[in-house]
Order: sequence, then C-alpha cells, then structure tokens
Amino acid sequence: MSKSQEFMPLNIAVLTVSDTRTEENDTSGKTLVERLTKEGHTVAEKLIVPDDIYQIRVAVSRWIADPKVHTVVTTGGTGVTGRDGTPEAIEVLLDKKLEGFGELFRYISYQEIGTSSLHSRALAGVANGTYIFCVPGSSGACRTAWDQIIQLQLDSRTSPCNFAEMMHRLLET
Repeated sequence: MSKSQEFMPLNIAVLTVSDTRTEENDTSGKTLVERLTKEGHTVAEKLIVPDDIYQIRVAVSRWIADPKVHTVVTTGGTGVTGRDGTPEAIEVLLDKKLEGFGELFRYISYQEIGTSSLHSRALAGVANGTYIFCVPGSSGACRTAWDQIIQLQLDSRTSPCNFAEMMHRLLET
C-alpha cells in the first residue's frame, strides 16, 4: 500500500445470481456487502436475480449505464451446469476483458480447494467505464475473490498500480 495516495471510496453494486437464494439466506451477497463496506466503499444497490442471462443483463446493463456505479460484483452462475449463465450474460457487455482475473482467481482457489477450482468460470472486465467482477456463488469464493484480489485492486492506495486509480481514464478515446 502506498501511504501517499488517498483512499477513494467507490459505489459498488452487488448482484447475486441464484434460483434459490433469498435476502434471508444469501450468504454470498452478504459476505460481499460486509467486506466492501468494511473497506470504506458504498453499496450502490444489491439485487438477487434468477440464473437467467437476460435478467442478469438487465440488472448489470442498468448499473453500467449509471455513472454513479463504479463497480459491479456478481456472485453465482459461473459454474458449468445448464443453468449457469453469468459469463454468457456478461461477456457480451464488456468493452475489455481482464483475462488475468479469472486466471488468478482459479490459481488462488487451487491452493484452497484443489482441482475443484476448474469448475469456476470467474471473469472480469470493463463495460462503459465500470468494472465488473463475476465470482462463484459460495461465500468462500466471495471471500477469496474479495480479500485476495478485488479489494486490493479497488483500493487507490495499492501499489504499484490498481484499478481504482485508472477509473478516470476508462472512457478515453
């Protein structure tokens, strides 16, 4: 961390993708909300939508069109079953894909859960100047992604570089 850079709080939207979760039992969404607020960021909005690519796209499209939302984090729908469609819903919205996020997430997950990490299709990218991170639906995966990758990259004090400090340049042409 660089002490010379000032912390820049971000507005982060959280989307839980699940056919079964409710506000009462959405431990993954709650994990993300707790962690991002603990770091000093603000929850722009939190939603739960079913595993349906069009409902996922509607929610995320609304957020990437809102200049007040800096980042979207989705949890769920990144597996390999027939209903898992978060990557398909999000990839078409991306202006730039951040390939290293999924690779790094699976590497870190491998250290924790072994070859089961292959089941994750975690991904990240930028759409209309908004960062989007798609992580698996378990609260453990949310902790791993937030604590070891996302939190650091959304902290403007992380050196030598971070996503937060690049936000003002995402829409350059």
